[in-house]
Amino acid sequence: MTEPPETLSLAAGFQPASADGWRQLVLGVLRKSGIADRNPPAETPDELLAVETYDGIRIAPLHTRPAAPPRLGVPGSAPFIRGARTARDGGGAGATTPAETVAGWDVRQRYVEPDAKATREAVLADLAGGATSVWLDLGTSGLAPGDLPEALDGVFLDLAPIVLDPGGAYDDAVQALLALAAERGTDRAELAGNLGADPLGWRARTAAPADLTVLGRLARRVTGSPRLRTVTVDATVYHDAGGSDAQEIGCALATGVAYLRALTDAGLDPPAAFGQLEFRYAATADQFLTIAKFRAARQAWARVAQLCGVPQAGRQRQHAVTSAAMMTTRDPWVNMLRTTVACFAAGVGGADAITVAPFDARLGLPAGFARRIARNTQSVLLAEAHLGRVLDPAGGSWYVEQLTADLAAAAWDWFTEIERAGGAGAALDSGLVAHRIETTWQRRAANLANRHDPVTGVSEFPLLDEQLPSRTPAPPPPGGGLPRRHYAAGFEARRDRADAQMRATGARPAVFLATLGPLAAHSARAGFAANLFAAGGITTTRGGAPDDDPAAIAATFAVDPATVACICGTDQAYATVAGPLAAALTRAGARRIWLAGRPADYPDIDGYIYNGCDALTALDTVLDDLGAPR
Repeated sequence: MTEPPETLSLAAGFQPASADGWRQLVLGVLRKSGIADRNPPAETPDELLAVETYDGIRIAPLHTRPAAPPRLGVPGSAPFIRGARTARDGGGAGATTPAETVAGWDVRQRYVEPDAKATREAVLADLAGGATSVWLDLGTSGLAPGDLPEALDGVFLDLAPIVLDPGGAYDDAVQALLALAAERGTDRAELAGNLGADPLGWRARTAAPADLTVLGRLARRVTGSPRLRTVTVDATVYHDAGGSDAQEIGCALATGVAYLRALTDAGLDPPAAFGQLEFRYAATADQFLTIAKFRAARQAWARVAQLCGVPQAGRQRQHAVTSAAMMTTRDPWVNMLRTTVACFAAGVGGADAITVAPFDARLGLPAGFARRIARNTQSVLLAEAHLGRVLDPAGGSWYVEQLTADLAAAAWDWFTEIERAGGAGAALDSGLVAHRIETTWQRRAANLANRHDPVTGVSEFPLLDEQLPSRTPAPPPPGGGLPRRHYAAGFEARRDRADAQMRATGARPAVFLATLGPLAAHSARAGFAANLFAAGGITTTRGGAPDDDPAAIAATFAVDPATVACICGTDQAYATVAGPLAAALTRAGARRIWLAGRPADYPDIDGYIYNGCDALTALDTVLDDLGAPR
């Protein structure tokens, strides 16, 4: 007999590794870099490198096998952490349709165009190009319910699920859809989608009164249409206002429970009431938090179903929408990258339907090219990356499992606080939800201002000479309730100020960078300063001199159009040159002298820019000095 081949050991020749050994090696690196010395009572890499989310969840730098691994269940069974289904079959609006030719999830496109003819053209192009369901905005900012026949002309209602966003016009929307189906002879049993009734979500967006009795009435009207849901729990309103992931999930749980009460009061049994709901969450470019959010939301909703005595009814139907808050007006092409990461994360997290926003969504009504890229983003992930072939691909990752559990616990705490306050409606009316989200937003806004939370292409690596594409203005979204916020808004407002001055004067606002030493010495801080000023629409010029002669540098500044200067060099150079150079620049006419580096006691320096400084405040000061209009 032939001897079996010797097993190859990939670890042969290496010393056994341990978590403690890793910590010692990392601590040595942190001490050499000075990080450990700047944080004296922290002694371990876990303390030095841990970060905290907006929900107060501590994320450790290293995750190892827990002593007691959690019981996660299996896909398709409670608590549904690993997914609500036993196969990634697309699922349409609750069941597979012939239009869904790729396993994975429902590719759902959104339409906010108020013109029925233009909407029809976009819908048909998207369905032919890979979309599997249609999401229509009706009411105050989109189509009128009476426009449905023209907007859906050529769409087979028994093949493509229709999801409505009716605002507050619930009865008109359902009447229009059912009448259209009857006119075309479509069997009501073949209708799929969601009528989109969300009274509390509409209340959160517009401050309009919420009448939950409409839910039971709509559910009775669609009897005989088992694939047509009536209720959407749209939690993106809380995300758009600046809320955290746990706040978004907790508000969704409270809203869902309020709707369950309304539906059961109207006569539906609990399993039927659970089956009427679909949940909508924002997917962001924070890949792991997004993955954990969809898993945690299912876990928390499954607990609601368990407490209601119907654990198998807790399969939360999830619709992921790429975050509106993360989208930018400036350098909008980077939005393609954000939405790709968000779509990937939502798919890995187990979303049943995904909507990818076109990259130009902040500029106005999306162009055909932008819509095509949005749907092809999903096609690539499904058909080429085969992301939909694997159930819960992140399952078993100690990091993801811990983050899921922590996020579910934080969301449950917030949900129970809302319930103690009287439920979702009472928490909105009392201002509890608004106050808590505002607190989170203030923390997020501070991190955006100091660029701890960077926005690529806007607060970091901006493109000053970009030519933005022109788009037809979109109708304004409904408002009056919780605010709609965009992470890039602060920096984009400063860019607008700079552009206004450039249009008025013919020249872009500029800052003179007074560089010290050779290129290798000043390059890092000069690059940092140029990047920071560019985030406010301000260009930079540079000038140095042999031996860092203050008079020679000041003479270069004197003939430069800039009237504000920033000194860039090493700490060693600053110790001897910063004061004399600042005095020379002031005599040469500088309105304000900045220094790229942490604050120190240098004479005649007016301000400092450094990693972690309030960039928005600094930009406002510079723009004011340069005469940019507010």
